[in-house]
Amino acid sequence: MVRTIPIHAFRARHADGGFVLDVREPEEYAQGHVPGAVLAPVGQVMSAVATLPRQRPVHVICQSGTRSPSVTQILARLGIEAVSVEGGTAAWSTAGGPLVAGSRAR
Repeated sequence: MVRTIPIHAFRARHADGGFVLDVREPEEYAQGHVPGAVLAPVGQVMSAVATLPRQRPVHVICQSGTRSPSVTQILARLGIEAVSVEGGTAAWSTAGGPLVAGSRAR
């Protein structure tokens, strides 16, 4: 079973400095991402595993919530406390969350 988090709870965790892993493609990320989100496209997640935090949850986000559950499941199998953000970046934006454009996390 994949752990998920509703957008309102994710907003609170983000405000508290929660770690965000964006698994979209670089072009999607550059168009607008959650502030501070680290990019690791689905096909490159395994390469990023060593850089992910182990002492706190990893909030996995995609565009609409369709890609993040599979990545969350993989990370959980590897012993990482991962949670999929319901509705993804689209829900974040709809709920009034800011988006940052560009190819680097800010």
